[in-house]
Amino acid sequence: MTGDVETLDSSTGAAPGGIAVEMPVDIGSQADAPVGAETVVKKPKLRAKPKFTFPIPLKAVLLDLDGTLLDTVGDIAAAANMMRASLGFAPLDPALIKTFVGKGIANLVAKTLKDTVGEVGPTALKVAVANFERQYEKCFRETSIAFPGVVDGLNALRDKGFRLACVTNKAEKFTLPLLEKAGLSGYFDLTLSGDALPEKKPHPLPLQHAAKFFECSTAELLMIGDSVNDAEAARAAGCPVFIVPYGYNEGQELRGLDCDVFIDDIPAALKFVKLAGPH
Repeated sequence: MTGDVETLDSSTGAAPGGIAVEMPVDIGSQADAPVGAETVVKKPKLRAKPKFTFPIPLKAVLLDLDGTLLDTVGDIAAAANMMRASLGFAPLDPALIKTFVGKGIANLVAKTLKDTVGEVGPTALKVAVANFERQYEKCFRETSIAFPGVVDGLNALRDKGFRLACVTNKAEKFTLPLLEKAGLSGYFDLTLSGDALPEKKPHPLPLQHAAKFFECSTAELLMIGDSVNDAEAARAAGCPVFIVPYGYNEGQELRGLDCDVFIDDIPAALKFVKLAGPH
């Protein structure tokens, strides 16, 4: 252990409350390694800040869509550039558009147009959103697929008795067909899209709504996501939150994100949770 940071025991999933948990997330070669020397591998660490004791007793697991369950950014970027082309603007790098994903379509469209028209007013934004949605309807199921481990993870969670929900900021008219195409729709007792309630993540309302649906406390719901929106919504609602490192997070570094643990994939969540017993 170094300082106040404890490396998580992968065999038990245990970590004392309040102690940060370091998890390796990706691997890169050491740039200044001497020529001919044995390769030294760097393993950058992400520091989680657990607020719950492992294993966390749960009734249900809520999962984000874009960047957590499905890799959708290719189709989103294609639609955004089709929208720009229809307005006479040059395409943007898909890697840049990826950083706009997370807070819903209106936010993405506004950011996609900011370099050409500056801040978009409410009326113009409504028109631009309608344009984007027309373009996205043409291509939103072309390349979007489940991330590795998603199906195995959902099967394992369901086999352990956890009820499942998809909680996303994506509009329902895109969410439901995407889940259907990916073969995931049958896993969820509840699907909450971004237009289902008056507020979306990072507001806690979707998670609070899910707690009422599952007839449990918010502390018995786990939010699994890839971004600050998921983490902030969970913390505001009083839910534990796990973060996967392969998603979008609006292009921001995950380092320092307030979550209970970083997991490599959905199946890894099972090491840190257990099914809650009856009250």
